[in-house]
Amino acid sequence: MLFWILVAVLTAAVAAVLLLPLLRAGRSADVAEARDAEVYRDQLDELTRDERAGLIGAAEADLARAEIARRLIAAKARAERSAPAGPARRNRMAQAAVIVLLPAAGLGLYLSTGSPDLPAKPLAARLANPGNDLNILIAKAERHLIDNPDDGAGWELLAPIYLRNGRLEDSANAFRQTIRVLGASPQRLDGYAEALIALADGVVTKDAREALQQSQALDPNNPRTRFYLALALEQEGRREEAKAAYEALVKDSPADAPWLSLVNRHIAGLSADVPGNPTSQDVAAAGDLDAEGRAQMIAGMVEGLAGKLKENPDNFEGWMRIIRSYVVLDQRTAAEQALQTALKQFPPQSENGKQLLALADELAISVKDGGK
Repeated sequence: MLFWILVAVLTAAVAAVLLLPLLRAGRSADVAEARDAEVYRDQLDELTRDERAGLIGAAEADLARAEIARRLIAAKARAERSAPAGPARRNRMAQAAVIVLLPAAGLGLYLSTGSPDLPAKPLAARLANPGNDLNILIAKAERHLIDNPDDGAGWELLAPIYLRNGRLEDSANAFRQTIRVLGASPQRLDGYAEALIALADGVVTKDAREALQQSQALDPNNPRTRFYLALALEQEGRREEAKAAYEALVKDSPADAPWLSLVNRHIAGLSADVPGNPTSQDVAAAGDLDAEGRAQMIAGMVEGLAGKLKENPDNFEGWMRIIRSYVVLDQRTAAEQALQTALKQFPPQSENGKQLLALADELAISVKDGGK
């Protein structure tokens, strides 16, 4: 019942807004006519007062009355001519359309496309019974956490949901709140690190690495933690340490572990004798450089590798490494271009091409036309 009352009030408000200019237009001529008539009536009253005071004779008064009456009749005629029947009739029709047709059309549209028989279900009711609507479930949890920010279970429920739905900043914050309230655990710390890594486009950041190190201290054998720490070593250019970490993970994993194929691809990339790899002298020299100097050194090595790949484009491991290096250097456009060139050399249907596509998916690199 309340719904229909609101509909009636809103319809009346809209109709009033639309009718107001129409009513004003229809009254403009009437107002002018009334003003003229009032002037002539005032003149007649003044004439009567002058006659009683003896300021004008009876004959002159009769002539003046006749003249004023003539002017009054002429004014009415002008008003009628200035407001012909056609526009007035159209004005009245427009008013009728607003009063009758507008509500009828709106009601008909609602009855045909709406659900008038569906009972009202405000947000509070939907939050109380969300069913399978994930957005409502999330909204319900968020509403609860606004009032109960120390509900660790609520934060822990939301954190992975945010991550799966691409709300990376919200996911990282939810994992932070979970750890704040419930304390650190390998699962919570790894989830927090994954959210940070996703935010950094696959790069293991300083904060992510610290969370992973805390997780490893709690559970040294957690394979997810070990993989990300090995990836951090690889991204830092510490290839031998990264390879050793990956190999140790393979050794400690079941033969059918789902992560083995990914780990083995990293081992293959680190095992190859790739042109442009740093020598022991390069590593020693890098230790004496500041962060900017090391970045310049790495960039120079990548540039050298790119030149050698032009001379020898069949070096598959070289393409794998340079694509990953460009991502570490945050040169994603260069990484995409290198991927396109590599896919021309190793078609996507080939075994090497499939590994290139897997690397692109791991690093979130656009495949574009090369993956067709």
